Amino acid sequence: MTDLVKLTVSHTYSSPAERVFDAWLDPDKAGRFLFATPGGEMIKVEIDPVVGGGFNFTERRGADDVAHIGEYLEIDRPRRLVFEFGVPLYSPDRGRVEIDIKSVAEGGCRLTLTAWVDPEYRDRTEHGWTTILGNLDQVVG
Repeated sequence: MTDLVKLTVSHTYSSPAERVFDAWLDPDKAGRFLFATPGGEMIKVEIDPVVGGGFNFTERRGADDVAHIGEYLEIDRPRRLVFEFGVPLYSPDRGRVEIDIKSVAEGGCRLTLTAWVDPEYRDRTEHGWTTILGNLDQVVG
């Protein structure tokens, strides 16, 4: 296994923390922002939203079905969500993702996502998570 590097991205939402948190565990909402790309087609969204439960987001991208799989390690609504995450098509390794949400003035919240990733994929992963957090804004806004 490769030594992983830490990256952090944040986004502020006008929606309350509960709505932002719940979107991560709602298959309908999560399938619209998590791992969804403009040219892909989300063909599977499975979420077992309990500690020890897993998830599978599979998107068809051209000829490839790209599965994003993981296991929930911590669920503390609406403050914190931690999961192990991997994309088997690209690597057998799994990283760790921590989501921390804090309420801010006027009913909104600030989400900070910290991920541990393969250094080879750091920049692409940072861009991906930044895009995902922006797409989440469209889902909860």
